[in-house]
Amino acid sequence: MDRILYIDDDEGIRRLASRALARRGWDVTTADGGELGVRIAAEQRFNLVAVDHYMPGIDGLETLARLRELPDPPSVVYVTGSEEQRVAVAALRAGASDYVVKSVGDDFFDLLDASFRAVVARARLEKQKTTAEESLRVSNARLEALLAEVNHRVANSLQLVSAMVRLQAGAVADPAARNALDDTQRRISAIAQVHRRLYTGGDVEQVDMREYLGTLVDELAETWSTVERPRALRLAADPIRLPTDRAVSLGVIVTELVSNACKYAYPAGSGEVRVGLHREGDDVFMLAVEDDGIGMTGEIAPGGTGVGTKLIRAMAQSLQTTVEYDPAHRGTRAIVRAALV
Repeated sequence: MDRILYIDDDEGIRRLASRALARRGWDVTTADGGELGVRIAAEQRFNLVAVDHYMPGIDGLETLARLRELPDPPSVVYVTGSEEQRVAVAALRAGASDYVVKSVGDDFFDLLDASFRAVVARARLEKQKTTAEESLRVSNARLEALLAEVNHRVANSLQLVSAMVRLQAGAVADPAARNALDDTQRRISAIAQVHRRLYTGGDVEQVDMREYLGTLVDELAETWSTVERPRALRLAADPIRLPTDRAVSLGVIVTELVSNACKYAYPAGSGEVRVGLHREGDDVFMLAVEDDGIGMTGEIAPGGTGVGTKLIRAMAQSLQTTVEYDPAHRGTRAIVRAALV
């Protein structure tokens, strides 16, 4: 049986309310004023408290305020003999769940009973919602921790594979085979970087592309720059977050395009390669990788095997887009436009 505390300074109303509400299935406790009512509510647990507006000592609004300050405040139905809207509005703003205008006759207790049942049902639903949300938060935290650990292990495994490929490349005498292994190692590193970002960034579902591309471009610059042929790689990126699969695809595309530019754009010596990632509107990003080198006559770079081009096409297809080349650019400018999600 649900417990109610009825606070009213009128002894006759308290007796009537106790009998009428008990007949309607409520376990009723009464208090003759706000101070006593607040003390009882602090010592015992009630599903609901009914508070009269006009009382000596502390009035209904002050009683309501003190009830709301309790560690686990009960729902409150405000009872007033005044039909002034300002009283009801003040009570609701102060935290009352409902209000009922006091009247003479049994109809008043029918209204009170209906209000009590609605408020108690609403409070139960709210409690169930809060419990479910807390359970969901705990489950999500567990899943995020699990995903972070998975990404950690994947990143470590990919790093190990990358190191093994690098060792193998160093042991191969054939230049073509060594170049192919070097390309493979860079592709593995690009994917490993995504998983590293996922377990260190606090978000296991999306990747901060500005941070990710910053690290990737730095690694590519270190890979391709030598004393004889320095490579200046520049990055300009908006703060964009992408889902994991799209981040992987974009990382591979950037790796291939930058590697092509570093290999073929400046046969005579050093030169600059620029990477830009910018938002276009609310739901599209634009990636551009460009150089001021000798340019391309087709999609396959001179001297290339075509494997990188196939990878670029496959990754672009996974983003539901294609790679376009700007014919007006004096070097090579590759552009990718795709949806953020």
